[in-house]
Amino acid sequence: MKKLLFIAVIAAVLTSCGKTQDPFEWNKDRVGHITKDTKVYQLDSLFANDSIINPIKGDEFSNGAADIEVYEKGGKHLLSISPLQALDSTSTIANIRIHDDRYKTEKGITINSTFKEIAAAYKISNVDNMIDDAVVWVNDQNFYFTVSKDNLPVEVKYDMSATVEKTMIPGNEKPVHVFVSW
Repeated sequence: MKKLLFIAVIAAVLTSCGKTQDPFEWNKDRVGHITKDTKVYQLDSLFANDSIINPIKGDEFSNGAADIEVYEKGGKHLLSISPLQALDSTSTIANIRIHDDRYKTEKGITINSTFKEIAAAYKISNVDNMIDDAVVWVNDQNFYFTVSKDNLPVEVKYDMSATVEKTMIPGNEKPVHVFVSW
């Protein structure tokens, strides 16, 4: 009997240890298999079945950060990854822009979620007024998203110094961009 109980306990431990990471789950510590400790050189093995487009040496001076683009073999854009140090394979990741709607949080938030859904799932800490968009910061999470100012009141739409309140964002507004940042 003790032998049977021992085997059952070992089987339960091995089964629970065998849980695999969902490649499309995102939370404050990871995006799929990428964590804040992931090095640029590790991306090739993490996305071995996908296509990675690395920046070309010299591009870091042309138009901002040299993002690494990740596409599925079928051509669907998954992620844009910005390293802390451009063109340094030992650099860790600074932020990730999510392009694919299969990436979701544990609360079911995706790039296609509405502002109302995001605000119901997470506490919005503040909103920054930018040129074309408003940046919405999610409290206690390492992600933020932008919404277009096209559907915001005129007093904030054309005045970058005006304060954008959470209540000014329509509930059905969807993010233009979603970023996870470490």
